[in-house]
Amino acid sequence: MDKLTNKQLKTLLQQKFNNSTDFKVKEFMSYQKIKTIVFFFDNIVDVKRIDKEIISRLMLAQTLPSNANIVNYTNEYCVTVGQSEILNNIDDAIEKLLNGFCLLYFDKLDKFLVFDVKNFQSRSIAEPPTNAVLKGPREGFNENIATNIMLLRKRLKNADFVVHQQAVGKYSQTQVAIIYISSIADDKIVKKIKQKIQSIDIDGIIDAFYIQKAIEERSYSLFQQVGATEKPDVVTAKLLEGRIGIIVDGSPIVLTVPYLLLEYLQSSNDYYFARAPRVTFLRFLRMFGILIAIYLPAIYVAVQVFHYKILPYKFLVTITNSTLGIPFTPLIEILFVILLFEGLTEASLRMPSYLGLALSIVGALILGDTAVNAGLVSSPAVMIVALTGVLLFTVPDQESQLSMLRLIFTIIGGILGIYGIICASVFLLAYLSNLDSYGTPFLAPYAPNIQGDKKDAFRRYDLRELKYRPKSIPNKNKIRLKKL
Repeated sequence: MDKLTNKQLKTLLQQKFNNSTDFKVKEFMSYQKIKTIVFFFDNIVDVKRIDKEIISRLMLAQTLPSNANIVNYTNEYCVTVGQSEILNNIDDAIEKLLNGFCLLYFDKLDKFLVFDVKNFQSRSIAEPPTNAVLKGPREGFNENIATNIMLLRKRLKNADFVVHQQAVGKYSQTQVAIIYISSIADDKIVKKIKQKIQSIDIDGIIDAFYIQKAIEERSYSLFQQVGATEKPDVVTAKLLEGRIGIIVDGSPIVLTVPYLLLEYLQSSNDYYFARAPRVTFLRFLRMFGILIAIYLPAIYVAVQVFHYKILPYKFLVTITNSTLGIPFTPLIEILFVILLFEGLTEASLRMPSYLGLALSIVGALILGDTAVNAGLVSSPAVMIVALTGVLLFTVPDQESQLSMLRLIFTIIGGILGIYGIICASVFLLAYLSNLDSYGTPFLAPYAPNIQGDKKDAFRRYDLRELKYRPKSIPNKNKIRLKKL
């Protein structure tokens, strides 16, 4: 770098930042006679620290020793800020400024001193609203990447816990951290994820789900192949199995890969207070709820249109009496009710919280009851869609995917009947069997059959029997429990 005067550097940086009003400059005399200048953005730094630990100390410092290098001497003996760096490149200095550092420059030198005085505001650590637990850790990630890494460091006090951080996004320069345990995680997967993230060329990363699309093996699939959670304990457990995590600054969501379909049915509550038989029952209950939510509307429509003879006589009479006078075909009727409930769900998500109860009353009671009394839809259709809508939330993280499956199977059932539902189910099973997430089959440990991994699948064994890490997830260290 060419040697610049303070005035030249000030002009250069102000032009670079287009005379932004939050870009501040402070000029003063250090060591009693040396012209010095400090640059910073006042909205993202702690100005009091700059005044106390940098400017004040330099202004009160004694004369510089005759044989001392001013930059090194200042960094080592004068300024008390913990994290500092000496830079030779103006572009590197600009990047540091944008990330909450202040820039210190001595007149007509060719080096910069930068100090970490960032003061980004963020939410306090609290229980995440999407992953509540009855018992167990209640801490949740927030939007600050440093806080999120701290929550994991607190749980993984080991030198093998690695954090690889880099900036992504042309304009946002969002910090993205790849985290893993080096003695457990597979090196090939770590390398592949690093390459995928480094290859991202985008204006800005706003949330972790921008990264999810970049690292998914099949980004257009209906099924997500990347885990997402707001709980540090869940991420810690997955890292200990050999998975890799991705933390994005500005997002409370931490991504994990590889990912299994079976994780849809698992909850952090399963590992804290529930006994193994109870966990097994709950997982089968969740699976049953998913199947009912996806297939019940489709079977209802298919039976009404094509297979009404398989119904018991009394049940058939009840259905016939309920649907008598309905102006729509069974398929159109059930689709109308599904779309009505989907619209109410979307409205409730965007409605102010104090109006949510009123919306529920209007939608569920008044609107539904009025539609039935008016003869537009039948009461069985309303009951079936309402029931499946509730059961979709047995796995709330996958509600959107399951809702789409419910709609697809309903249309198939209304057009092709039970035969179409069976064919669509076979196709779906074949498709899921072909999905892969970083060397991990999506349907593992059932397709392929991995006997040892079934100890924490539908049926959960006691913790003392989970001696080995999942074989379906590539890792270097197979043993995780020797004695308990």
